[in-house]
This record gives sequence, structure tokens and C-alpha cells, in this order.
Amino acid sequence: SAKQGRNKEFQAILPLRGKILNVEKSRINKIMASQEIITIITALGTSIAEEFDITKARYHKIIIMTDADVDGNHIATLLLTFFFRYMTQLIEAGYIYLAQPPLYLIKKGKQKIYAQSEEEKEEALKEVGAGATIQRYKGLGEMNPDQLWETTMNPEKRTLKQIIIEDAVEADNVFSILMGEDVEPRRRFIEKNAKKVVDLDI
Repeated sequence: SAKQGRNKEFQAILPLRGKILNVEKSRINKIMASQEIITIITALGTSIAEEFDITKARYHKIIIMTDADVDGNHIATLLLTFFFRYMTQLIEAGYIYLAQPPLYLIKKGKQKIYAQSEEEKEEALKEVGAGATIQRYKGLGEMNPDQLWETTMNPEKRTLKQIIIEDAVEADNVFSILMGEDVEPRRRFIEKNAKKVVDLDI
């Protein structure tokens, strides 16, 4: 659907099969043996680590598109871990973005409103009034090409979140805790931040 929905004049799609390797737990030889990671490196054209050359980047806006659920968030985190550890300059240059696909489509007659949260959904229902239908998107795969373009790929309408590094030391620490081998720091981190979770998707 994404390939069909894109504008071929200025958009390219790189489909990935499921979750990529967790580079935080892997040696470089295993990373370079991963077909998915090699595909990403080749597509971007920059190489990685010490050989990284940002001037060879084929794209200046790299958008991670995943489903708005636990698996989608995990895939996005794995990709961000890879970019942070081996292509940090792409983040520093402001090239990396997360797409923010809608969770709901509210329809009434010819009126359509996309909502990215429960709060937006409730506001949309108040706006359109009684008799509206609600569609809950479980994933990008449920959208047809026109809906994908309209909600996630159209530069004039889509919502993107730019990935920035405010504190490199803190970012390094968080990636190590969340994606590394040591379980105990991760457990402490989760316990400390559990109260901040307002929307848990199980």
C-alpha cells in the first residue's frame, strides 16, 4: 500500500520484514551479516560507524513508518538504536523522523476526521455530532493507498516527529538500559517510569 500510495517524484519506500537485529546486543560481524541492516545501509548510501559519510546520504528525510502498537514501537526503537549507534550524524543533522499515523477515522456523510489519540477522537465526535461511524486502525496495512497518502505520506497533511538528541550522554545511557543485555537496570528504569505511562497497549 505504501509503494502504491507514495508520490514517485520525491518518495522512495524501503519495506522491512518485521523486526531488525538489536544492535545493542550484537557484535559488528553479526550486524554486518544481517540482510535487513545491509539493505538499510545500501539504500541510504552513507556506510556506517568510522566509514560513515553524511555527504553521500541519498535522502535528507528518513521517515520510520510503523504500526501504532507495541510491536510497531519496538520496531521503531530497534531502528532508532541502529541509527544512534552507527549513523548518529543522521540524527544530529535532523534527517530522522517518526511518522505519526492516526488511530481512528471518524466519518459522517462526506465528512472525515482522522484522530491520533482518544482525546482527538472524542473531540472529533463532538464536532461531527450524532450518527458518526468510528474505524479503529490496527495497523498501516489496514489502510488503502489513498488513505496512507492522505494520513501518513502527504507532506501537506501528515504528522511527523523529528528525532533529536538533546543530551548525548543521557541518550547513550537510555539505549544501553533499554536495549542492552543487563536486565536489572532495565527493570529499575521501568519501575521508575511506570507511573508516567498513560496508554498501555497489551
